[in-house]
Amino acid sequence: MAWNPYDGKKEPSGQPEIPEIQLPPNLIGWIALGVLAVGVLLGARTAFYTVGTDQQGVVLRLGKFSQVAEPGFHLRLPFGIDRVQVFATTRVLKEEFGFRTLRAGTRTQYSKQRFAEESLMLTGDLNIADVGWIVQYRVRDPRQVWFNLAEPEQTVRDVAESVVRQVVGNRTVDRVLTTGRSRIEAEAMRQMQTVLDSYKSGLRVVALQLQNVTPPKPVQASFNDVNRAEQDREKMENDALAKLNREIPNARGEAKRAIDRALGYKADRINRSKGEVARFNGLLREYRKAPEVTRQRIYLETLGRVLPHTNNLTVLDGQAKGVLPLLPLGGASIGGVK
Repeated sequence: MAWNPYDGKKEPSGQPEIPEIQLPPNLIGWIALGVLAVGVLLGARTAFYTVGTDQQGVVLRLGKFSQVAEPGFHLRLPFGIDRVQVFATTRVLKEEFGFRTLRAGTRTQYSKQRFAEESLMLTGDLNIADVGWIVQYRVRDPRQVWFNLAEPEQTVRDVAESVVRQVVGNRTVDRVLTTGRSRIEAEAMRQMQTVLDSYKSGLRVVALQLQNVTPPKPVQASFNDVNRAEQDREKMENDALAKLNREIPNARGEAKRAIDRALGYKADRINRSKGEVARFNGLLREYRKAPEVTRQRIYLETLGRVLPHTNNLTVLDGQAKGVLPLLPLGGASIGGVK
């Protein structure tokens, strides 16, 4: 017959009586000590944390902001009372638009997939440009990032795409594709920072750089022709300007030399005229003193200046009936008449 521990022992209700289990007195103490030891180990494990040299940590105590932890080794209240969220505050983060980098390095590899929904945008003159760009940013205030942004990366992408589309939409396609890139970058970066600051995002935009800016493929050949024509025009303008810069100094030098010659001729004519006037006035005074003598002297002086320059000289006698040729006096006498 099997042994029945309840045999002969029944409760007043007729149910079998359950005997009390007697534990050893020291077993409860050991269990309590083991639970305490496990709690201490778990608390010690969760009471220490480390913040990297390029990081800052946001400490939350019972879900409320407590402090910002700087790089180093720190203590916190265990068992989840203090929670720490670590952010890389010195590392520059990057978002790419219109393309993706597969592997960065000396020979960077890019994805062959095109992200046209990000890069194709409308310009101010109702043309389409294919614009790829990158945004570099870093965490400036980890507290603001933790409390104000649910998805920091997506927020950066949404703000960057909205701002770049607006800036590109305010310019013509020629400006976007050629000379306006630097201004687009500067203005988009400024506007993007303004929007992020209005969100109290705690992020700072480090750089915004346009990468590949091209027309859509169906019109790219035509645009290249226009671009080459524009470059030829600029080259011709530069050549003409260089020639202008060479010719203008030469022309100015010639003009100055001509002016100097004219001024010299003017001074010479004035001085000669003054000399003629002085000589004439002197003759006039002498003529008034002795008219006949002065007239004869002037006549002889004039002959003295003219006759040496004649080759053939013919002297006529006023009383002769015909022409009497005499000796050819040209060169025979100098300064007088025979």
